[in-house]
Amino acid sequence: MNSRREVLHETLIVFLGELIVYLIMIGIFALAGALDGTVWLGGAVGLILAVGNFFLMAMNVDLAADRAVNDDVQGGKNLIRSSYIIRMILIFGILLLLVKSGRCNPFASIIPLAVVRWILTAAEFFRKKGGA
Repeated sequence: MNSRREVLHETLIVFLGELIVYLIMIGIFALAGALDGTVWLGGAVGLILAVGNFFLMAMNVDLAADRAVNDDVQGGKNLIRSSYIIRMILIFGILLLLVKSGRCNPFASIIPLAVVRWILTAAEFFRKKGGA
Protein backbone atom coordinates (compact mmCIF):
# COMPACT_ATOMS: atom_id res chain seq x y z
CA MET A 1 0.00 0.00 0.00
CA ASN A 2 2.88 2.36 0.73
CA SER A 3 4.17 1.95 -2.83
CA ARG A 4 0.77 2.97 -4.23
CA ARG A 5 0.93 6.14 -2.12
CA GLU A 6 4.40 6.83 -3.53
CA VAL A 7 3.06 6.41 -7.08
CA LEU A 8 0.30 8.94 -6.37
CA HIS A 9 2.82 11.33 -4.78
CA GLU A 10 5.16 11.17 -7.79
CA THR A 11 2.20 11.55 -10.16
CA LEU A 12 1.14 14.69 -8.27
CA ILE A 13 4.68 16.06 -8.68
CA VAL A 14 4.56 15.35 -12.42
CA PHE A 15 1.11 16.98 -12.67
CA LEU A 16 2.22 20.15 -10.89
CA GLY A 17 5.37 20.35 -13.02
CA GLU A 18 3.36 19.80 -16.18
CA LEU A 19 0.92 22.51 -15.13
CA ILE A 20 3.80 24.97 -14.67
CA VAL A 21 5.26 24.02 -18.07
CA TYR A 22 1.79 24.39 -19.63
CA LEU A 23 1.37 27.90 -18.24
CA ILE A 24 4.88 28.91 -19.36
CA MET A 25 4.18 27.48 -22.82
CA ILE A 26 0.91 29.42 -23.05
CA GLY A 27 2.79 32.58 -22.07
CA ILE A 28 5.45 32.02 -24.73
CA PHE A 29 2.83 31.40 -27.43
CA ALA A 30 0.99 34.56 -26.28
CA LEU A 31 4.17 36.66 -26.43
CA ALA A 32 4.86 35.29 -29.90
CA GLY A 33 1.34 36.24 -30.99
CA ALA A 34 0.50 32.64 -31.86
CA LEU A 35 -1.89 31.83 -29.03
CA ASP A 36 -5.14 30.32 -30.24
CA GLY A 37 -7.52 27.50 -29.35
CA THR A 38 -5.30 24.85 -30.89
CA VAL A 39 -2.49 25.77 -28.49
CA TRP A 40 -4.78 25.68 -25.45
CA LEU A 41 -6.28 22.32 -26.44
CA GLY A 42 -3.01 20.82 -27.66
CA GLY A 43 -1.24 21.74 -24.44
CA ALA A 44 -4.10 20.39 -22.31
CA VAL A 45 -4.18 17.11 -24.24
CA GLY A 46 -0.40 16.79 -24.00
CA LEU A 47 -0.56 17.47 -20.25
CA ILE A 48 -3.26 14.83 -19.72
CA LEU A 49 -1.43 12.28 -21.86
CA ALA A 50 1.90 12.92 -20.11
CA VAL A 51 0.46 12.62 -16.60
CA GLY A 52 -1.68 9.63 -17.55
CA ASN A 53 1.24 7.89 -19.21
CA PHE A 54 3.44 8.47 -16.16
CA PHE A 55 0.76 7.21 -13.78
CA LEU A 56 0.08 4.05 -15.79
CA MET A 57 3.81 3.39 -16.18
CA ALA A 58 4.42 3.79 -12.45
CA MET A 59 1.47 1.56 -11.55
CA ASN A 60 2.64 -1.13 -13.96
CA VAL A 61 6.18 -1.00 -12.59
CA ASP A 62 4.72 -1.36 -9.10
CA LEU A 63 2.67 -4.37 -10.20
CA ALA A 64 5.71 -5.87 -11.93
CA ALA A 65 7.73 -5.44 -8.72
CA ASP A 66 4.98 -7.25 -6.81
CA ARG A 67 5.15 -10.08 -9.32
CA ALA A 68 8.94 -10.23 -8.98
CA VAL A 69 8.60 -10.53 -5.21
CA ASN A 70 6.25 -13.48 -5.83
CA ASP A 71 8.85 -15.16 -8.08
CA ASP A 72 7.14 -14.25 -11.36
CA VAL A 73 9.91 -12.12 -12.85
CA GLN A 74 9.06 -13.02 -16.44
CA GLY A 75 5.42 -12.06 -15.87
CA GLY A 76 6.55 -8.68 -14.58
CA LYS A 77 8.78 -8.13 -17.61
CA ASN A 78 5.94 -9.06 -19.95
CA LEU A 79 3.59 -6.69 -18.13
CA ILE A 80 5.99 -3.77 -18.49
CA ARG A 81 6.73 -4.57 -22.14
CA SER A 82 3.08 -4.91 -23.18
CA SER A 83 2.05 -1.87 -21.15
CA TYR A 84 4.72 0.24 -22.87
CA ILE A 85 3.60 -0.82 -26.34
CA ILE A 86 -0.08 -0.21 -25.61
CA ARG A 87 0.58 3.21 -24.02
CA MET A 88 2.74 4.36 -26.93
CA ILE A 89 0.19 3.24 -29.53
CA LEU A 90 -2.60 5.04 -27.65
CA ILE A 91 -0.60 8.25 -27.22
CA PHE A 92 0.52 8.24 -30.85
CA GLY A 93 -3.00 7.51 -32.08
CA ILE A 94 -4.64 10.21 -29.99
CA LEU A 95 -2.06 12.84 -30.95
CA LEU A 96 -2.19 11.86 -34.62
CA LEU A 97 -5.98 12.15 -34.73
CA LEU A 98 -6.08 15.50 -32.96
CA VAL A 99 -3.20 17.08 -34.87
CA LYS A 100 -4.42 15.81 -38.26
CA SER A 101 -7.91 17.12 -37.51
CA GLY A 102 -6.39 20.58 -36.98
CA ARG A 103 -7.76 20.89 -33.45
CA CYS A 104 -4.37 20.79 -31.70
CA ASN A 105 -1.09 22.56 -32.26
CA PRO A 106 1.56 19.84 -32.78
CA PHE A 107 4.25 21.60 -30.71
CA ALA A 108 1.89 22.39 -27.85
CA SER A 109 0.81 18.72 -27.82
CA ILE A 110 4.30 17.24 -27.76
CA ILE A 111 6.10 19.61 -25.37
CA PRO A 112 4.36 18.26 -22.23
CA LEU A 113 5.32 14.71 -23.20
CA ALA A 114 8.95 15.72 -23.64
CA VAL A 115 9.48 17.36 -20.24
CA VAL A 116 8.42 14.63 -17.79
CA ARG A 117 12.00 13.53 -17.17
CA TRP A 118 13.11 17.13 -16.62
CA ILE A 119 10.30 17.61 -14.11
CA LEU A 120 11.33 14.52 -12.16
CA THR A 121 14.97 15.61 -12.21
CA ALA A 122 14.07 19.10 -11.00
CA ALA A 123 11.89 17.62 -8.24
CA GLU A 124 14.91 15.73 -6.89
CA PHE A 125 16.61 19.06 -6.10
CA PHE A 126 13.74 19.97 -3.78
CA ARG A 127 13.43 16.57 -2.09
CA LYS A 128 14.40 16.54 1.58
CA LYS A 129 17.50 14.55 2.44
CA GLY A 130 16.59 11.25 4.09
CA GLY A 131 12.93 11.73 3.11
CA ALA A 132 10.82 9.69 0.75
